[in-house]
Amino acid sequence: MKHDIRRIFLAAVIPLFLVFILYLLKFLEVGMGWDFTHLGVYPMSKRGVFGIFAHPLVHASFAHLFANTFPLFFLLWCLFYFYRHIAPYILFVIWVGCGLLTFLIGTPGWHIGASGIIYGLAFFLFFSGILRKHIPLIAISLLVTFLYGGLIWNMFPFFAKAGTSWEGHLSGAIIGTLSAVIFMNYGPQRPDPFADEETEQNRDEEDSIENEDKEFV
Repeated sequence: MKHDIRRIFLAAVIPLFLVFILYLLKFLEVGMGWDFTHLGVYPMSKRGVFGIFAHPLVHASFAHLFANTFPLFFLLWCLFYFYRHIAPYILFVIWVGCGLLTFLIGTPGWHIGASGIIYGLAFFLFFSGILRKHIPLIAISLLVTFLYGGLIWNMFPFFAKAGTSWEGHLSGAIIGTLSAVIFMNYGPQRPDPFADEETEQNRDEEDSIENEDKEFV
């Protein structure tokens, strides 16, 4: 029980730290009268290269940041709880991959915000659970579908709201799906029922041998 509680809290450390950084940067930006928009991705332009790495840290307004806060925290927590040994690698791939793909396919303009990361995490958690065929991970897949299934519409220009980076959303979804495939053989796996049967059989054989030894003593 204590181990489970400790694991729950440890899985929240990095998500909480990232959310703290996002709010700190936004308060600094507003308080100092700065404009961090130019830290975003500007597709196919030298001035937008740094944004490949920095764009999730910048938000247009507090309303924009508020909208991203809970889904970002929850999905990151799921990642670090269920995939704790490979979570940093997955987050890095989604973070950079989303920025890079947005840089390549995005329309001219500054693309900012962590929503691409959110899409990447949601699609990774969904497809990873399905591909691994592991019941707890499939349950997370279904939960993500229930909570964030409606996100899919904002990946397409016909349905996305004006001013929304549908390219960033689509990029996150693509990278998240690819990450689920790439990391499929790493991290938690479905238990092998045949291995359990073999272990049980070996135990029975050992017990039988011990009983035979006792009879000869």
